[in-house]
Amino acid sequence: MHSSRPIEFNGGVKSEQLPRQIQTKSGSCSEALLGASEGPAWEGGRGISMKSCQRLSRYEAQRTPSNAPARVRVCVRLRPSVGTGEGKEAPCVRGVDSCSLEILNVRNNMETMKYKFDAYYSATATQYDVYMGSVQPILHHLLEGQNASILAYGPTGAGKTYTMLGSPEQPGVIPRAVQNLLQMTRDASGDQRKYSVSMSYLEIYQEKVLDLLEPSLRDLPIREDQNHHILVPGLTEREITSFSDFEKHFLPASSNRTVASTQLNNRSSRSHAVLLVYVSQTRGWPPYAQRAAKLCLIDLAGSEDNRRTGNRGVRLKESGAINTSLFVLSKVVDALNKGLPRVPYRDSKLTRLLQDSLGGSAHSLIIANIAPERKYYFETLTSLNFAAKSKQVVNKPFTQETLLDVGEEGSWPENNSINWCSLLPMENLEPALAEKLLHLEALETQQAGAESCALPLLNTPRSERLEFRRLLEETRRELQRLKKKQLEMETKVLQDKEHGRGSWVPAKRQGTAVVLPFQQVQHLENSENEDSIIIVKQKKGGRKKKDSAPGSENKVPSEWEMVLQPELMARTKENILAILNTGSVKDLMALHQIGKKKANRIVAWRGEHGSFEKVEDLGKVEGISAKQVASFLKVNILTNIGNLQ
Repeated sequence: MHSSRPIEFNGGVKSEQLPRQIQTKSGSCSEALLGASEGPAWEGGRGISMKSCQRLSRYEAQRTPSNAPARVRVCVRLRPSVGTGEGKEAPCVRGVDSCSLEILNVRNNMETMKYKFDAYYSATATQYDVYMGSVQPILHHLLEGQNASILAYGPTGAGKTYTMLGSPEQPGVIPRAVQNLLQMTRDASGDQRKYSVSMSYLEIYQEKVLDLLEPSLRDLPIREDQNHHILVPGLTEREITSFSDFEKHFLPASSNRTVASTQLNNRSSRSHAVLLVYVSQTRGWPPYAQRAAKLCLIDLAGSEDNRRTGNRGVRLKESGAINTSLFVLSKVVDALNKGLPRVPYRDSKLTRLLQDSLGGSAHSLIIANIAPERKYYFETLTSLNFAAKSKQVVNKPFTQETLLDVGEEGSWPENNSINWCSLLPMENLEPALAEKLLHLEALETQQAGAESCALPLLNTPRSERLEFRRLLEETRRELQRLKKKQLEMETKVLQDKEHGRGSWVPAKRQGTAVVLPFQQVQHLENSENEDSIIIVKQKKGGRKKKDSAPGSENKVPSEWEMVLQPELMARTKENILAILNTGSVKDLMALHQIGKKKANRIVAWRGEHGSFEKVEDLGKVEGISAKQVASFLKVNILTNIGNLQ
């Protein structure tokens, strides 16, 4: 495949992070999921050198601030070619380098379209290459209390499930990530830091969330807590302490996932599978806190062309649900890229569950799987376009940390011997007082015993003591400012009383009705005050009805009506007429009873016939009757009174 005029789409940034060696112990991984790790390999077509012995340094792991925005990372993996390699089975995709690939332009065979991503893995790339190159570098965020998400996307038969699960000889992303995460928590655990890991496994089948660890037909709800975290109430959660524990729960649950045979795939996934791994960290020094993080490993069902798969009956219904959810997923990415005010997360169970992964609080990685054959050209092109759009999405990860209260189980030392006097700035105290505090600490340690876990009195770091003191000083200054402001207001009220400029009147309670005497209402009709807005006058004619219902003495008589002053009415109509003649569609929609369709019709009528001479001419617009114009005037005149000076 030759290219005379390559077209480049969506330039990306190449990852600078170095892959880290997967940490394994002999005998700690079962052969069922995690086999022997592959060694370093050179891929001639990709031009990537994997350095398996080189670890990610502490400096490289902390170059990015922990709460800095993070772009969704995207890598593309090409499935090996199947067939004769000629005709419709001829390749239409070719790798350019370790980050770029090009695809044939079907409209012009002499032209190719070039895409650039964070990484590109050719058909000869191994599971080890994909994991070490893209997946393993983001796992360290979980130990910092930040979420992570790995998502396999692509058409049916492109190798998504193989990438996520793999085989006993070539384990995929899920077994490698879980084993590596368990090893990382064991290495980081100590006397002052404890980790716990648990898992949940679910599938989304025909817009139903089903538990795979304890299968049932109950559709689980998806909720959002007060901190905007997505959770699934009632979902089974199992604690895992080793990889064998993970296998014990995961292998039977995987067999519960819905699969079926189609004309393109003997074991086609009929549902989206989501593995949730929770990492909890408890810190054993002040301030005592707990960090929580979540790893989402998503194996999406592939988009399907029913003309190729030959789906009928239940398979056709399953295919429709899969394609609909993937279409909503594409809409979510488009809305995030365009900055739309509404992102349609709730239009699908899948996007609702992925709300943290796209535009949320997770470090996300999308592995786009594609097929090289020309007969899958349009599916491949669609997947590449989705991957290119996803690369522009920016997430906002943050550390999820909760301070533990005194006396909470596991949060404080056993004897709870903590003294908040340790927050004092000891370096600024008088020598005599500091000596007394040191003597008090010695007595406390002596009473607690040599093996006690008591917290030394002066153990609090100096930076925390200074921060506490700063907050205390700011609070005091704020209180002094509020007291001074209150004193000034009281002085001003007293001065106004002395000079007779006004009197203090208590505010009326909300909901209290004020009824004017009948004589005062009559007087308003003959008032010549120009500042009055509403004139109350008696209706001409009409039959007077005597209202003897309870409480009728507090109602305005039915023979009286409120009328606006003529000048005020004219000025209000002028304002509305100006908006109708010069306002944009958005300005017109700000008026009551004017929607988007009516606003567009008004603008079109105005462009064809010119400006409106009076507001009543609005009835000339198609779709707006005279009755609607009268209702429009009645509502908008009262609304626009407040805009007049």
